[in-house]
Amino acid sequence: MKTMTLYQKLAWSLVLIFSLLCALVFSWSKHLEQTSQHHAQQNLHLQLAEHLVHDNPLIKQGVYDYEALENLFHTLMILGPNFEFYFVDPRGELLTYSAKPGQVIKKQINLTPIKKLINDPTATPIYGDDPRSHDAKKIFSAAPVFNQQQLQGYLYVIIGGQAFDTTLNNIKENDALWLGAAWFITAMLALFIAMLILFRFFTLPLKQLNKEICQIEAANYSLTKMSLRPSYTGNNEIGNLSKGVHAMLSRIDEQFQSLQHADKQRCELLTHLSHDLRTPLSSLHGFIEVINKPNSHLSEQEQQHYLNLAMDNCQQLKQLIEQIFELANLECGQVKINAETFNLGELIYDCVAKLELTARSAGIKLKVIPEICDFTVTADIAKLERVLTNLIENAIRHTPYGGVISVSVSEQANELFVAVSDTGVGIHADELTAIFEPHYQARNSIKRGSTGLGLAICKQLLMLMNSKIEVQSTVGKGSEFRFNLTMQASA
Repeated sequence: MKTMTLYQKLAWSLVLIFSLLCALVFSWSKHLEQTSQHHAQQNLHLQLAEHLVHDNPLIKQGVYDYEALENLFHTLMILGPNFEFYFVDPRGELLTYSAKPGQVIKKQINLTPIKKLINDPTATPIYGDDPRSHDAKKIFSAAPVFNQQQLQGYLYVIIGGQAFDTTLNNIKENDALWLGAAWFITAMLALFIAMLILFRFFTLPLKQLNKEICQIEAANYSLTKMSLRPSYTGNNEIGNLSKGVHAMLSRIDEQFQSLQHADKQRCELLTHLSHDLRTPLSSLHGFIEVINKPNSHLSEQEQQHYLNLAMDNCQQLKQLIEQIFELANLECGQVKINAETFNLGELIYDCVAKLELTARSAGIKLKVIPEICDFTVTADIAKLERVLTNLIENAIRHTPYGGVISVSVSEQANELFVAVSDTGVGIHADELTAIFEPHYQARNSIKRGSTGLGLAICKQLLMLMNSKIEVQSTVGKGSEFRFNLTMQASA
């Protein structure tokens, strides 16, 4: 079964409520009209029966010639077809009346309304029995008839008798069509106006939202120069739609800006890579060209020197290409983590031993704090070795002769923090966040074959292991790179 939309529910509710209100108003107005009409008519003819009793000798003298009284009632009814005349005895039985045979159904009526009207004429409208119907009630005029101060009965005059009702109904039937048409036209007009107001109320937020989307489309979906705020924030379907569209546009704009920034970085990276690749290639080409020159007359010692320089450039070129591929794989998410449990101290000492000769040749001392470094961690041992190697090599490149590089491990709240610190040239404060970008070189760095990709690779590898690298540095005093690892609980 198809669910009704919000608009359909509102529309049908409006139609039903409006129809119900029209019916109630119409019924109430008809009842009020009828009650007011009866009240006026009964008050107007309230003393009719009393005047007939006092002004007519036949009734006043208490001589009841019922045939003559019936003729009198007939004559009065011809003069006033709006009335029906009945003479009732003190028990409520009809003695004579102005009606044709068979028209009067009741032979006795209830005297309580008659006595009530006689005792309190201000209580109008009061309804009495209609002798020509089983259950109908009519307004009336009544007066007691006495003979020598003895009650003989009541003159009971129906106001608006059957003839009057028949004529009135015929008129109403003729007017009913026009009255119904008038009510229908009025109701439809009111409904139309209400629906227009309702449509305006519900479509205005959608119109505003459509206008904003058109403006964004005209701006080529660039929100940089636009104030992106929902124009309608109601707590309903339209408000949620407006906030959802603006949130979606904001997210798209953020991604668009991110893509633009990534493209800019990619262009800068390609520029740096072109420069970095060109330098060793040019050197390599130059050295080989010198060796291959026919009339160079180079000695064997000179040839060996140029070959060694060419080999150094080949090694630098190979390292650069490997790091480029490694960083590309990391950024594309093609590198997987192989976690295992191992002793962190052993890994640190292996990395220090591997770089001990390089540090010693540069006049730099390497040390591990604490010396007995017995900590068990769960991580990818190969990638963690790559991180430590890069950080130590980076420290060696930026530490002058006679400096010290320390690899320290500390325990805090079930976590291990590994720090690689040096006594090198340091990094300026405004460059601390930029040094992790590919090919960024600090302006006071000591370049010893650096490609500028080592720290970017370290950051990507640590992110894969749910770790975060931080840096603290003071220019002229040194730097410290620090990252966290999850410590394996002891058995």
